[in-house]
Amino acid sequence: MAYQQKLAEKLTVLNERGRGVLIRMKHIKTVCSDPQLKPSFLTEKAMEPAVKYINKKFPNIDLRGNIVSTHQNLSGVQKQKSEILVALTSYYYSFIDVMEFRDHVYELLNTIDACQCFFNITVNFDFTKSYLDLIVTYTSVIMMLSRIDDRKVLTAMYNCAHEMSNGNSDPSYPRLGQMILEYDHPWKKLTEEFGPHTKSVTGAVLSLHMVYPRRNLGAEQWRSAQLLSLLSVPADMLSPACCETMPCEYLPMEVMERWIILGFLLCHSSLNTNQASQDLWKMALRSGLYITLIRDETINIHKVTEDYFDTLKGYSKRIADIKECREHVIVNCGAIHKEKRQFLRNAIKELCKILEDEPGLLGPKALYVCMALAFSRDEVLWLVRHSENVPKTKTPEDYIDSQLAELLFYTEKLKTLMCRHSRVLQRYHLQYLAQFDALALNDTIQNMNVCPEEESVLMTSFVSTLSALTVKQVENGEEFDFRALRLDWLRLQAYTSMAKAPLCLKDYPDLAKIMNMTEFHTKMMDDIDGVLRETSDLSILCFYPRVFEKMFSQGCEDVLMQRYLIAFPLVCSHFNQCTHQMCPEEVSIEEHILRFCVTFLEEIAKQTCSIVLEICAEQCNLDDQLLPKHCAHTISTARNKKQKKQVPKKGECDKNRGKNHYNLCHNRNINTSARKHMDKLHLTLTELCSSLNYCNHFTVWDHVIIPPEYLLSQLEINLAKVIVRMANYNKATHEITRPSDLLAGIKAYTSSLYTLSRYLSVDVTRLVKSVLLQQTQPLDSQGDQTITTLYTSWYLEGLLRQASSALIIHCPTMHCFVNQPNENETRFKAEEYSDVSELQALAELIGPYGLKFLTENLMWHITSQVSELKKLVIDNMDVLVQIRSNFDKPEAMTNLQSRLPGMNVLKRMTIIGVILSFRAMIQAALGDVRINKHCPYLMGPTECLRDMISPETDIKATLSVFELASAAGLSCDIDPALVTAIANMRTDGSSLEEEYKLTYLLLIYVAVSLPILAVDPNSYYSREYGGHHNNIHCLATAINQLSAAMFTAQNKNIEQHLKEFLFVASSTLLQLGQNVERTDSKNRDSIYLLLHMIVEESPFLSQDMLEKCFPYALLRNAYRDVYKSSIITLG
Repeated sequence: MAYQQKLAEKLTVLNERGRGVLIRMKHIKTVCSDPQLKPSFLTEKAMEPAVKYINKKFPNIDLRGNIVSTHQNLSGVQKQKSEILVALTSYYYSFIDVMEFRDHVYELLNTIDACQCFFNITVNFDFTKSYLDLIVTYTSVIMMLSRIDDRKVLTAMYNCAHEMSNGNSDPSYPRLGQMILEYDHPWKKLTEEFGPHTKSVTGAVLSLHMVYPRRNLGAEQWRSAQLLSLLSVPADMLSPACCETMPCEYLPMEVMERWIILGFLLCHSSLNTNQASQDLWKMALRSGLYITLIRDETINIHKVTEDYFDTLKGYSKRIADIKECREHVIVNCGAIHKEKRQFLRNAIKELCKILEDEPGLLGPKALYVCMALAFSRDEVLWLVRHSENVPKTKTPEDYIDSQLAELLFYTEKLKTLMCRHSRVLQRYHLQYLAQFDALALNDTIQNMNVCPEEESVLMTSFVSTLSALTVKQVENGEEFDFRALRLDWLRLQAYTSMAKAPLCLKDYPDLAKIMNMTEFHTKMMDDIDGVLRETSDLSILCFYPRVFEKMFSQGCEDVLMQRYLIAFPLVCSHFNQCTHQMCPEEVSIEEHILRFCVTFLEEIAKQTCSIVLEICAEQCNLDDQLLPKHCAHTISTARNKKQKKQVPKKGECDKNRGKNHYNLCHNRNINTSARKHMDKLHLTLTELCSSLNYCNHFTVWDHVIIPPEYLLSQLEINLAKVIVRMANYNKATHEITRPSDLLAGIKAYTSSLYTLSRYLSVDVTRLVKSVLLQQTQPLDSQGDQTITTLYTSWYLEGLLRQASSALIIHCPTMHCFVNQPNENETRFKAEEYSDVSELQALAELIGPYGLKFLTENLMWHITSQVSELKKLVIDNMDVLVQIRSNFDKPEAMTNLQSRLPGMNVLKRMTIIGVILSFRAMIQAALGDVRINKHCPYLMGPTECLRDMISPETDIKATLSVFELASAAGLSCDIDPALVTAIANMRTDGSSLEEEYKLTYLLLIYVAVSLPILAVDPNSYYSREYGGHHNNIHCLATAINQLSAAMFTAQNKNIEQHLKEFLFVASSTLLQLGQNVERTDSKNRDSIYLLLHMIVEESPFLSQDMLEKCFPYALLRNAYRDVYKSSIITLG
């Protein structure tokens, strides 16, 4: 009879099924409480009459009658019946699951009563626990059902749609509707249902009278008993921790309180007749205000119990007890649990330190670890439940724990130790099972007077299974599975707990004791993760987001707790345990959990990042004080200190002595406060890095989380912002930090960042390279401007624009730009931003990619000028054609030149020359710094490739090699970037021949316009600058590079056309020399030098070519006269 009932199997299956049904009810309640998730049929205005009608008539809604109002009210359901059936099917069948679950629970409870089963948590632990869990789960399901406000509408609307579609009602609807009606007042109905089961329920709950009071002690009793301490009795440190009720020692307090509160609420008659019931019940009522049904669904135990007892006669004393217990909770409970958490922090910390140092103690002290985890979990969950609903009390601070992070951290650390040293646990407990448990169990069986066949077979299998274990199985890495043994033990408890069983378990407490201990030891072999879930699951925090985030923020504010903040993301790894396969719709919970984890890690990373960058900023300030630009002030200060003080006259006191003493003390205080601030920053950084460095990675819902990566991400974002901020670019005033100063600042930041590797295992080199590489692009990974964009904008708008107006002069002698002497105060000194060291710093900052972006912008400005030059050529094409034919006829040339406006073309060519001169300077800086410094071994082969190029080489190959050389910072005969820019200028309507004609006529235009420059008073050559004061020496660069690029793009001979340019220019300049007394020949010698510069810079022209058309004597005399007029100051 006992074997056929299968009570153990039914309890196991129904408990798992009940948990799934309970989660489904919670899910439906959550969905129906959210207007965005709620089924649209319940919120549409057209369906309002149907909803009101169903609520009014539920459950008897007659669709077959001829009542007009029925058809009118349900017309919305009729129109959307197919959609309603699809949308509400899962809700309807979830309610069917509740009804079927109730039927199975009824049947099993009646069977258990009929068998007169015996329940005692200290004897048949698993059987009693399963029984009480089933009662609480069933009660919670019914309570959740009653909390779904739309349960009637969901059920009846589905049935209406079903009947309209199929012509008949759903067969389950009458019973389902009746059940929903019965549970409108759930406690009344539940107590009626459990009336026949009072004896079994009360007996099971009362079996806690030895366990619950012992577990419900205060911190002082724990402290006096030295609970969880391995050092209290050093001689017993290696002794195994065991007791007669091992599973009860880590049984959750909230579970026991649910059993007691709900058990006595369902079967309350014993409260008036049994003093033990009263004592246990009152003790549970004094433990807190709320117990959990599921997730964040709680019940106020005092209010619910009082409200229900108000409806009963003879319970006035119990109501008075409830009020007294509530008052006790409000006054004392917060402080009691605060003390418990404080005790557990220290106790678990000590336990962690010992076990970390001696992991071999995990074997004998595994029970201590489980108890520590369970006690901590109990206190955390109590705080969470009550923090959400803090009662009106004089000490609300008792419900705030800024040090909770430490408790969570050491809880996680204990779990980590258990998992890390699982082999130690297995080896120890395998020997315990084989060499002690098996022998003790065998002796117990031998001493039994009665042992039926079925029970004998089970117990014999226990002994044989345990005796067969060997250490080699652990050494060979075998997987253990003792689930069958534990299920057999549950079956044996069910068989031996019936009233008429031949073998009664309560008569053999030693058997229960040894088997309960064996069960714990087998879990240490094959189910460590399950034990850890059972003792330390904090997945309920997922459903208390406000409380969880508040706990985290409180920990962030306390410097001493910052090293433990990693506990909050680690707790998120528990959250995948809160789902159930019966509710697959909860897909959004994964995103919710990951958001929790990411938010916490990002906040820790942000705090760490701000501290790191603040330390870097302080270091940068110190490094800045050591820069050469401050040396004058430093030397001056030191020199003043060495000067002798004036000796005061006799009898005359030093008036400044007191003031000097005050200043000295004040400076000391400032230095001390600065040191304290830096010490505080380093302390905070140490704490935060310790938190991030606790574990390399952990898993949250199948996502691998690497905490240090979050810090690197934050550093990458913020370091980029810091670098841009250090540039100090002001678009309105065109002010910006010098590249060398910015580079020094970045180096100071980088050197400080490398100290981060002392605290944390991160790749700082990868971080710096990533940030600096992003700064070489126009936009960074966040879409923000970079220093490449800022410096490109500044050099184009701030420097080159003024150079185009001759306010700034290109100085070939000093390889920089300098300011033109001007009465007006200049905003900046051009040489401080364009000398060799500054451009090398710029190349170091923005690199080849950044210089490529700068070059593209320079080329855009050049092509804009070329477009305007082409327009000028087109406007004067007829004159230019005639000049090309008659350049050797002075009379005709004089007439033609007067018809040709030349100053505009020269200004635009000068602008192009200035831009190309600047490009040549940054190219040279790139080659000096980036290439020679970082990869010098590439320079030789690149130079060889460039030098191998000849005029006969294919133009595509030539451009490819020149592009490589240009990227390496080498100068090329033809600028590939300029060629590409010129080639892209061609419009669809223009032919290649037309472009070619415009190009050679442009050179003619420039050549015949050169004499006009002699009129400009700023056209004189400066020996000091190595150029002209109006930048016309840049015409040499413009003519050579622009002509080479344009004729290359058109695949024409460059040298031939440059010779033609040289003949025309020489002819016009020689005519200028014939007019000695005219004003337009004032700067004639300086213009002669320009012709020499054009030939000297050109790779296609030579001095021999120049002498054929322009006498060298004129050049020699021009140099002598220009240099003679220059004033050279020495010393």
